[in-house]
Amino acid sequence: MAEATAATQPQQTAADVPDPRRWLALAIVLTGSFMVNLDTTIVNVAIPAIERSLAASYAQIEWVLSGYQLAYGALLITGGRLGDLFGRKRLFIAGMIVFTVASVTCGIAPTPELLILSRVIQGAGAAMLYPQILSTIQVSFSGRERGTAFGTVGATIGIATVLGPLAGGVLIALNIAGLDWRPVFLVNLPVGIFSLFAAGRYMRETRSPVRARPDLVGAALVSIGLVMFTLPLVEGRDAGWPLWTLASLIGSFAVLAGFLAWERRRSSRGESTLVHFDLFRDRPFVIGLLMSLIYFAGFTSVFFTLSLYLQIGLGFDPLATGLAIVPFAAGSFVGSALSSKAQARLGRTVILIGSALVIVGLSGLIVTIHLVGDTLAGIDLAPTLLVGGLGSGLVIAPLIGVILGNVDPHQAGAASGVLNTGQRVGAAIGVAIIGIAFFSLIGSTADSAATAVEPQLRASLASSLPAGAIDGAVAQFKVCFHDRANETDPTAIPPSCPPSDASPASVAFASAATSAERQVFTDAMQLATVANVLAVVATFLLAFALPRRRRAEPEAPQAVAVDV
Repeated sequence: MAEATAATQPQQTAADVPDPRRWLALAIVLTGSFMVNLDTTIVNVAIPAIERSLAASYAQIEWVLSGYQLAYGALLITGGRLGDLFGRKRLFIAGMIVFTVASVTCGIAPTPELLILSRVIQGAGAAMLYPQILSTIQVSFSGRERGTAFGTVGATIGIATVLGPLAGGVLIALNIAGLDWRPVFLVNLPVGIFSLFAAGRYMRETRSPVRARPDLVGAALVSIGLVMFTLPLVEGRDAGWPLWTLASLIGSFAVLAGFLAWERRRSSRGESTLVHFDLFRDRPFVIGLLMSLIYFAGFTSVFFTLSLYLQIGLGFDPLATGLAIVPFAAGSFVGSALSSKAQARLGRTVILIGSALVIVGLSGLIVTIHLVGDTLAGIDLAPTLLVGGLGSGLVIAPLIGVILGNVDPHQAGAASGVLNTGQRVGAAIGVAIIGIAFFSLIGSTADSAATAVEPQLRASLASSLPAGAIDGAVAQFKVCFHDRANETDPTAIPPSCPPSDASPASVAFASAATSAERQVFTDAMQLATVANVLAVVATFLLAFALPRRRRAEPEAPQAVAVDV
């Protein structure tokens, strides 16, 4: 093993001596990006099967989803900085080992408790490996090559995020070896093993030339603060927004303020910090980070509500839901592939064009749902999702380039951690806010929907109940539908609802409930998507504050390259 150090030899940087295997290394780290982003959505379609198989409560199922997100989001900044200090290849491999092993324990978990613990560990592994993807690109590529590399990351994010439900639906439908939902997690094992072998063989180690002790206090403060901020957003609605959620949100700002004060103190003493404050003196970095947070708040939550609308509202199965979203993935792939050359020619204009296309796509989604109504089929969504995906591909990759374009490569891990944290916090905020709006709309429109299906219900009951009993049955239906629409647990049956059986009256109730449910979910989906459009409009407007063209890349020494 030969190592170039600042003390013995001139520093050789990724910019000075391009890694001849950099494109192969990019393909390797992108497997990590795909796995991490896929696992944020693939589990959603497996929830009913997990709940049934493990006899899990709704609260436990919620933690299967949120445990991963919380650990992932809270540790990203720390993971990025550790990569700078100890080596990005080393942290990528360590994170991949943790992620892969945790995926296996998820797949074989015999109890909900072990599944939740494994998901938390899986999220921690994701936080270790994911920042190394962007920082590896930052120190291994320059010029237009870097833009192309960022474009592949944008494509991977978009495709993995929207293909998650499809992959989950296919695996559950195949029921491989009778394992039901478990292949949703176990599929990571062969991919993880391949990635580990390839990374160990073909990736070149890079790290910051400034060697320092890790900031453990800072890591603890930022992780605690981020958990305190995101936990109420994830759990608040289902918990009924108790006092602790408000206290946690307020307290998170105090903890994060303490983190910033601690970091400034260490910086003034010349000690290493998790976050370099020089990053926030770069205007494109700050504006791009804000745009990324807002865009991911709007982008991610679209698929949260769309999945609920298609599966619960319209009765799509997981596979049909995944297939309906495929056009977005296709558009995202094309947009990301075009983004590098488009940005080189158009500068910030490509982000304006991309966000405008997303606005058109989401507006078209609203119009399509309004015109087609509750008879909607997956193919009806294809044109609007294709346009939205194309636009999204033209936004995500250029935004990454804007945010990281002028970052010194020795700060690449820290900057990547901040960027990824902004995306995750934005996604959590978006899902929380849009989720509140979505379920509130369902609850508030339940009574009018129940009234709208009353003639249908009365006609069905006329053949099975005496005329004098119909009014009472209709009144009971309305109370039941109202209570069920306002439940935080969509699987719960309120006490006001009569037990289901094969009687004509019960069949009439179920048919009317299905019609009313389709209507409330259709109305809620349209109005919630308006909020998504507003988030993308904000991204569009902020793009005007970016420089017209990206500044020339710095010529300063970048990162120590360690040949292994």
